[in-house]
Amino acid sequence: MPRPPDRRTLGELKAAVGDGSWLDSPADVAPYLSDFRRLYHGAAALVLLPRNVAEVAEILRICNRDEVAVVPHGGNTSYCGGATPDEAGTEVVLALRRLNRVRQIDAVDYSMVIEAGCTLAEAQAAARGAERLFPLSLGSEGTAQIGGNLSTNAGGTAVLRYGMMRDLVLGLEVVLADGRIFEGLKSLRKDNTGYDVKSLFVGAEGTLGVITAACLKLFPAAADTATALVGIGSPQDALDLLARLRTAAGDQVTSFELMPRLGVELTVQHVPGVADPLSQNTPWYLLIELTSPNPRQDLLTLLTATLEEAAARGTVVDAMLATSTAQAQAMWKLRESVPEAQRRHGASLKHDVSVPVSAIPKLIEQGAALVRRLAPEGDVISYGHAGDGNLHFNVSQRPGSEIKSFLARGPALELAMFDLVESLGGSISAEHGIGRLKAAEFARRADPVELSLMHALKRTLDPKGIMNPGKVLCVP
Repeated sequence: MPRPPDRRTLGELKAAVGDGSWLDSPADVAPYLSDFRRLYHGAAALVLLPRNVAEVAEILRICNRDEVAVVPHGGNTSYCGGATPDEAGTEVVLALRRLNRVRQIDAVDYSMVIEAGCTLAEAQAAARGAERLFPLSLGSEGTAQIGGNLSTNAGGTAVLRYGMMRDLVLGLEVVLADGRIFEGLKSLRKDNTGYDVKSLFVGAEGTLGVITAACLKLFPAAADTATALVGIGSPQDALDLLARLRTAAGDQVTSFELMPRLGVELTVQHVPGVADPLSQNTPWYLLIELTSPNPRQDLLTLLTATLEEAAARGTVVDAMLATSTAQAQAMWKLRESVPEAQRRHGASLKHDVSVPVSAIPKLIEQGAALVRRLAPEGDVISYGHAGDGNLHFNVSQRPGSEIKSFLARGPALELAMFDLVESLGGSISAEHGIGRLKAAEFARRADPVELSLMHALKRTLDPKGIMNPGKVLCVP
C-alpha cells in the first residue's frame, strides 16, 4: 500500500523536474485538487509538472521505490473524479500539460505522434495543418488533453463513423509504475507480434502507467458536409431514420445526435446566442451530419432526398438543412450547449450509459418511468449519441423543488438505472470512464472472471499499488 512521502522523497521529486516545475503552496496546488463537477475535493503533497518523458520516468522510479501514490492529471474534464487525489494529502499529482509537442505528422501514412499534454483542439489543428482529419470531437476539446482522452477511452460525436479513442490509436509511449518506458510508438496498421500491449493502457485511467505520447490515426479531411436539424415524434422514429440514412449514405453518416424538446428549450432559455430554428412542436430533435472527402459527393442533395422520403412516410415532422457553415455551427451550438444549460438551470442527476442501438426506445421509456417513481422532483433530459447507443440519461431539478431532497434521490435512482441498463445488455459507463465515482458499482456488477483478470494485470504492472489508487478498481 502507498505511504506518505517523507522530506527526502519530496526533495528528490522536486530535483527530478527542477525549479519552476513543481508546486506545493496551497494556492498553486488548489486547481489540481477538485474535479470538473466538484464532486471530490482532495489534497496533495506535491504537484509535479515534468517537461519530457525522462522526467516522468524519474518521478515514477522515485515514487515506486518509496511507495508514494501518483495521480496523473490532464485537462481535468473528468466527470467521474478520475484525476483527483484523495483527501489524505499523501498523494503526488503528476500534471502532463507541459508534454505538449506534436512530434511528427506523416500525411502519407495518415498518422501523427503527439504528446499527452496537447489538448484535443491542438491535435485537431495539427491534423488540419497537414490537410488531414483527427476525428475525435468533444464539447471539452479546448481543455481536454490527449492523455486523458486515451486514459478514459473518450467517445464524442463521431463514434458512429470513426469509433472510440481506442480505435484511433496506432501506438503508445507509456511510463510504467517502476519508471521503465514502454516505447511503442509504431504507426503500423498490421502488427501481429504477440499481445496488443498498448490496449491495456487505453481506458485504464492511469492505474497501470502514465501515457506520455501516442501515435494516432489520421483521415482525409472533409471536403463536403451536410448538416440538418430534424424534428421527429419518437426515439423509434430516430432509429428508423438512422437505418434509412445508413442505407443511403453508408459510413458517410458521421454524427447522429438525439435531443428531447425540453433539452432544446432549456438551452434556448439559458445559453445566449442559441435558437431553435424549427417551427413544428416536435417532442424530439436530431442533429445529423454527413461528411465526405469527395467535394463532388453532393451530400446536401442526398440528405435532402432521404429526409423527404422519411417525411413522406411520417418519420420526419420538420427539418432544416444548413446552407452555410454559420448555420451548421449554430445547430452544433444548440446540441453542445445542453450540458451548460442544465448546469444553469439547476442540479442534475447524471447517467452516462450505453445500450444496443435497438434498445434506445426502451431505455428512454423505462428510464422515464423510474424517474417518475424515484425522483419525481426531476425532469428527464435524455440526449446524446443515439447512433452508437450512448445516451446521457440526465434528470434536471424542477424549478421550485428543494435541492437537498432532489439530490437525495440520486443513489436509489442510479441503482435502478444501472439495473435497467444491464437488463438491456448495456454498460453503466459509456464514455466517461469509471474513475472514483463508479468504482464500487463496477466492482459489484463486473463479470467475476473479467474483474479477476483486471486485478491480476494491476498487480503485475503496479505491484505496489502507486498508480492512481482508488480509481477504476477497488482494493480487493
